[in-house]
Amino acid sequence: MISILTGTIRSISTDRAVVEVGGFGLSVIITPSTSSQITLGTQQQFFTSLVVREDSLTLFGFLSEEAKALFELVQTVSGIGPKVAMSIVGAMSPEDLARAISQEEISVIEKVPGIGRKGAQRLILELKGKLNDLSQGQTYNGHQPAWREKLSSGLTSLGFSPKEADGAITDVVAQLLTDGVEASTVDLSELLKLALASGKNSRG
Repeated sequence: MISILTGTIRSISTDRAVVEVGGFGLSVIITPSTSSQITLGTQQQFFTSLVVREDSLTLFGFLSEEAKALFELVQTVSGIGPKVAMSIVGAMSPEDLARAISQEEISVIEKVPGIGRKGAQRLILELKGKLNDLSQGQTYNGHQPAWREKLSSGLTSLGFSPKEADGAITDVVAQLLTDGVEASTVDLSELLKLALASGKNSRG
């Protein structure tokens, strides 16, 4: 596996660069943002991810380890391959994506080319809580959406521990997303009912 590549930039286009390493020219797929940050004829280091297919070996290059980690992480989501993963990395920083997932902002994620609404819902569902290792441990720790804070508060006042409340809410969000419904659009009392039922099941 080629993890890091350092060489001279021999050609640049919006989606790829040719990097000369030891007399060989390697074609590296990059984002438009990376393309605008590199210079012809200069030495450049890329953090790389090699995608192996039956008929091809494709090298994807990034200027930071965080961007490479994000590229590899989003491909663990069902239905997201290297092409869409590059769109995500090109459109959002690890911090932006962590924030959008934490806040369950489907409308922000679905703007990324190639994702669509269902892809955004899957991304939130499958990556919730998994972005903690990106950005050198700097995760997004902003406020939760107001409805989630109220719901969590309601559950803890009914005897749930903060961890149990968070687990029950996550289950409800997943259940609603499966039906194509955003939790933020559902009445709080209805969410509380669903969360109580979910918590009861998980407590046995």
